[in-house]
Amino acid sequence: MPERSRKKSSDLNQFAKSIVDEVTMGDLQTRAIAEGKNPAAVMLGRLGGLKGGKARATKLSAEERKQIAQKAAKARWERK
Repeated sequence: MPERSRKKSSDLNQFAKSIVDEVTMGDLQTRAIAEGKNPAAVMLGRLGGLKGGKARATKLSAEERKQIAQKAAKARWERK
């Protein structure tokens, strides 16, 4: 029996987002093979990338977070 697609959401915005996600991302493994990359390595890299920011944030102290935020704010104000 063929695999059925996901249940369509009744929310039009969620449905539109799912269409955009499918078009822009596609299947990562298929794209990796087409580009001559190792699909397993691509998936591991993505997995690590998704974890990275949160893992770094939990390791920062309050003082370090404050310094990073001040540096970012200063950079934003210097551009204007």
